[in-house]
Amino acid sequence: MISKTNQIELRQLRYFRALAEELHYHKAADKLHISQSALSQQIKLLEQQLGVSLFDRLNKKISLSDPGELFYAEAIHILQQVERSMERLDQFHTGSAGTLKIGFVASAMSSFLPEAIKKFHTAYPAIHLRFEEMNNFEQLPALENGDIDIGFMRSNQVRDQMHILRVFEETFTLILPRNHRFGNYHFKDLSILKDEDFILFPNAKSEFYFQQIINLCSDSGFYPRITHQAIHGPTIFSLVGCGMGISIIPTSLAQLHTEDVIAIELKSIPQRTQIFAVWDKSNQNPQIQRFMKSI
Repeated sequence: MISKTNQIELRQLRYFRALAEELHYHKAADKLHISQSALSQQIKLLEQQLGVSLFDRLNKKISLSDPGELFYAEAIHILQQVERSMERLDQFHTGSAGTLKIGFVASAMSSFLPEAIKKFHTAYPAIHLRFEEMNNFEQLPALENGDIDIGFMRSNQVRDQMHILRVFEETFTLILPRNHRFGNYHFKDLSILKDEDFILFPNAKSEFYFQQIINLCSDSGFYPRITHQAIHGPTIFSLVGCGMGISIIPTSLAQLHTEDVIAIELKSIPQRTQIFAVWDKSNQNPQIQRFMKSI
C-alpha cells in the first residue's frame, strides 16, 4: 500500500531517474555527484514511502521491477514538466518569452507604434504580442482589469495607480471636402471656420482630445458648431467627403484620407496633440519596460 507520498521530493525523483538509467549505484552516484551510500539511502526511503520495490536486486545486479517501470515513466513526466516550467519562468524574466497585451488608438498605429513593434519583435522574437484597437475611454478599465498591459491613448487623465509617459507629439490637420472654398487658404488661425459644421470625436469617448479641439477653436475666437460625431477616421473622411462638415484630426491619422477630401496640416498653429503610454503600477509584466525602450 502506498503511503506518505506527499513527502516525496523532487530530489528523490532525480536520484531514482539516474539509477533507473544507469542500473549501477556507483555510476549513478557519480552522475549525481553524491556518495553511493547517500543514493542507496534515498532509494530505500523512496521505496518505503511508495510501499513497493522499484528495483529487482540479484547477485549485486539491479533492474527495474514492474512497479519501477511504471514509476519511471511517471517520474520522467513529472521532472520534464517541472524543468519546462522552470525554463519558461526563466525565459519570462529574461525577456526571451512571454506575452504583452497592447491597446492603442488608431492614430498610434499610423505614427510611431509600427516602428516600435518592429524593433521589439526583432529583439524579442519569442514574446507574443497581442493588439487591440481601443478608444481612450475603453483603455482605462482594460488596464485596471489586466485585459491589456499597456495602452497608447490621447489622454493624460488617469488615476494615481497608473504610470503615464508622453511618447509622441504631432500637429493637427484640417479635413475639408475636396472642393471646399478654403482649400487653398493659408491657415494662420482658424477663425474663418467659425461658421462651419464640425465632425469631431465624441466627448464621451475621448474627453481630453475633444477638449483640445475646443481649446484650439476657442483660441481663434469661436466655439465649434458640432453637427456630427464619429470615432473612426474612415467614417470622418466619408462624412466630410459627403459635405456634412469639416474636421480636425491628428496629422498621423490624416495620411489615410480618401480622394473625396483634402488634408491641410496646421503647421502654423501652435497647438499640438500628444499620445501617452499608460500602464498600471501594480503590473509586474517585465515586457512593459522592454517595450517602452523600443519607443
